[in-house]
Amino acid sequence: MNTVVRKIIEIDEERCDGCGLCVLDCAEGAIQIIDGKAKIVKDEYCDGLGACLGACPQDALHIIEREAPEFDEEAAMAWVAERDAKEEAAKEAPKSSPCGCMGSHVKSMKTVEIEVPGSKVSGPGHWPLKIRLVPPTAPYLKDADVLVAADCAAAASPIFHSEFARGKVVLIGCPKFDDTNEYVHKLADIIRNSGIRSISVLRMEVPCCTGLSRALADAIKLSGVGIEAQETIMTCGGAKAQKTMFG
Repeated sequence: MNTVVRKIIEIDEERCDGCGLCVLDCAEGAIQIIDGKAKIVKDEYCDGLGACLGACPQDALHIIEREAPEFDEEAAMAWVAERDAKEEAAKEAPKSSPCGCMGSHVKSMKTVEIEVPGSKVSGPGHWPLKIRLVPPTAPYLKDADVLVAADCAAAASPIFHSEFARGKVVLIGCPKFDDTNEYVHKLADIIRNSGIRSISVLRMEVPCCTGLSRALADAIKLSGVGIEAQETIMTCGGAKAQKTMFG
């Protein structure tokens, strides 16, 4: 392929927080979020005009001049059509996509820490928390210890944040009311693609909550990643009942 010295987008990965806003503003589909960072899919998809620059809140995108393949509009539009077709197919699958509301946008935050007798307690420091809403590319998953918790657990136990969730990225769900098959595929994507360090599950002692552990076990198998998970069972009174390992 012929190369020329031309204008093209350069992405500063140190500044990029993986928000994905630049992806939406790139009509040629040249930018994609990969491993929590914006990256150029192929140089020939980038026209170098910089329509994406204003979308970046971190000032991580700039136009530079370097040697690169010439912009190929036909190839770029074919790639966009293929990508959009896959996204449409995903939308048609039942419950396959989270909502597009502002409340599902990925955030990392400074945690609120309070003093309690004998220790300090802080919140999770990330958003969203729901398994269905967390993208596998969320930056806060990289090198994280992940806790998949029953959403009743925080309300049932006064030590949820100080003991069970301390230092972990928390993902919550309810296997009684949600589609656990969807959990399996989302958790498998997270295990396979996010770069997490470890994963565990905290479920309630009630029978319906066993679905959360089964979903994680199935997700580990589906991911093909050799990772062990720890299961902790909580009593309805908020106490720790037992721990087991699987994976």
